[in-house]
Amino acid sequence: MVEETIDIDLLRRLSEADGIGGREREVSRLVHDYAQPYVDEISYDNLGSIILKQNGTVNEGPKVMLSAHMDEVGFVVRQITPEGYLKLLPVGGWWGHVMPAQEMTVTTATGQKYIGIVGSRAPHGLPDEVKNKVMTPMTMFLDMGVADRQAIEALGIRIGDMITPYIPFRQMNDPNFLAGKAWDDRFSLGAELEVMKRTAQKPHEATLFFTGSTQEEVGIRGARTAVHQIQPDLAIALDVTTAKDTPLDNESSNRLGGGVVLAVLDSLTMANKGLLYRMERLVADLKLDVRYDFMTVGGTDACNIHKAMDGVVTMTISMPTRYMHSPRLMVHQDDYKQTIQLLTSFCQSLSKADVALFKEATRQALEKTY
Repeated sequence: MVEETIDIDLLRRLSEADGIGGREREVSRLVHDYAQPYVDEISYDNLGSIILKQNGTVNEGPKVMLSAHMDEVGFVVRQITPEGYLKLLPVGGWWGHVMPAQEMTVTTATGQKYIGIVGSRAPHGLPDEVKNKVMTPMTMFLDMGVADRQAIEALGIRIGDMITPYIPFRQMNDPNFLAGKAWDDRFSLGAELEVMKRTAQKPHEATLFFTGSTQEEVGIRGARTAVHQIQPDLAIALDVTTAKDTPLDNESSNRLGGGVVLAVLDSLTMANKGLLYRMERLVADLKLDVRYDFMTVGGTDACNIHKAMDGVVTMTISMPTRYMHSPRLMVHQDDYKQTIQLLTSFCQSLSKADVALFKEATRQALEKTY
């Protein structure tokens, strides 16, 4: 396994950028500016997904789509009370118990940012039925530290403004462990951009489309429109999966730092058999570590990509994260580096004949060495 050098500052900027479903502009601008030296064309679909095209050396070479979503789970302002509190509407899946007393950023239509705190109760004297009650995000509010609604309006905050966790990026006590917000799916987006840099340095037959999709957390929408614009022969979705290495789960599967995760299936997609075999072979050739994922709840961009046109050869490559869909998540550099190495090798070696074999594996359920 070759040691990869990565851009830590890129990960910091991706994590700290704010962008819920339908409001990914800040993330998209970051991706656009970072990608310009490495691609031949930058375009967008009508839902705002950014498509970074890197030409191959063969006119009729395979068209390969890599897709990682730009949006994070967050909220919008649904009500401003007379006392100046903001009522929240979740955008994406939240468990209310991870929210109380967390700092959040409100981003206005003009791009101004203000910090507030999710309200919570002191535990003193609370009856058991209150302490044990399930908290829902719809019952929560953001305390902006102002006197009334007029003060909120003077800040320029309006109904529908975006709310995201306010969490600075941090390298932990072991600097291989990275803490921050929005690793779902900015960690994968960073890996995609790192692959793009590497494939730009060496000729490859395939035409590569590095995609930052929108609105994944609210229905996997951006991938659906982007795939029709690209019309790829083959696609790989990049997303995080749930780490199960803490005392809450006490399992060895999907631990942080364990290497590449090949997603065999999730609740919405089954990996193309031939493509999965090719990834296994590359993992062995590169001497990478590998695990397998079977996610029975949820899905990735692969869900809507593989059903497009007359069907697209597709699978998902994952990286584990702790504390998914909460304000603070944790990931590991080793998983990131190995995933980058695998995908770079795959993109640089793929031929049109390979894609034909992957399609044959689907049609005839052949079990060959790919």
